[in-house]
Parts: sequence; structure tokens; C-alpha cells
Amino acid sequence: MLAKLPMAYLAGLRIKAVSPDHAAVTISYKYLNKNPFNSIYFACLSMAAELSTGVLCMMHVYKSNPSVSMLVVNLEADFTKKAVGKITFSCHDGQMIQEAADRTKQTGEGVTFTATSIGIDEKGDQVAAFRFTWSMKAKNKRQV
Repeated sequence: MLAKLPMAYLAGLRIKAVSPDHAAVTISYKYLNKNPFNSIYFACLSMAAELSTGVLCMMHVYKSNPSVSMLVVNLEADFTKKAVGKITFSCHDGQMIQEAADRTKQTGEGVTFTATSIGIDEKGDQVAAFRFTWSMKAKNKRQV
């Protein structure tokens, strides 16, 4: 993570689980990710939530033929509780992401979809919900 996502590494993000259907990322309250209100800074929460959706996207387009580009095009978030301690962001949209990747590879057209990541604290309470709209598009093969 240090080489590819240095800010995520410094903020303390850790990938805890990855399967074709689900991904979980944790972030713990610490000095480098705190805000003046003694909780985790919202931008750090956003990084953790985005990574839980993005790692599923990466999994489903890894070494695709044709290759697939991906980009976050929108973000919505709801914050429901102060984020302290260890927060786990989980995304269970792997099947939808796989279908989007398959669709763009078959048609060559861009596709968009919204993946949701829910942040839960150590007590089991929801602290935030993030909705990331991703765009995927199969790249054209170069003709030689």
C-alpha cells in the first residue's frame, strides 16, 4: 500500500477482507488522521470507504482483455455518528461490479454504477455510509 497509496498507508488504512463479492477496510483513530473534534477526519473516512469499493473494482478488471479503465465520478456520504476507535468499511457490491466490468468489455461502452460502503464502529453502530459512482470503460485495442 505504501508504494501505490501512500496517503492511505499513512492514515492507517488496512484491507481486512477481499472476496469476489465483498471487501472490508479498517481505519483506526490516531494522531495522523484526527480532526479538531477528536474523531477521524472525514477525508480519511472517505479514503477507507473508497478503497473498499475500489479494491473490488480492481479485482474485477485485473488483467482484463480488453483492459478496463475506472474512475470515481461522484461521491455522496452520510455521517451518523462520531468516528472514534476502529471503523470497518464494508462493500458487498462485488457481483454488481463484476456485471458492470463484463458489460463494458462486451460492448465497449462506458458504464456507471454506484457502490455503497458502510462504516461500522467497534460497538456495531453505523458511523457513515458512502456511495461512490464509478465509471468503467473498456479500452480499445491498438491496431498495428
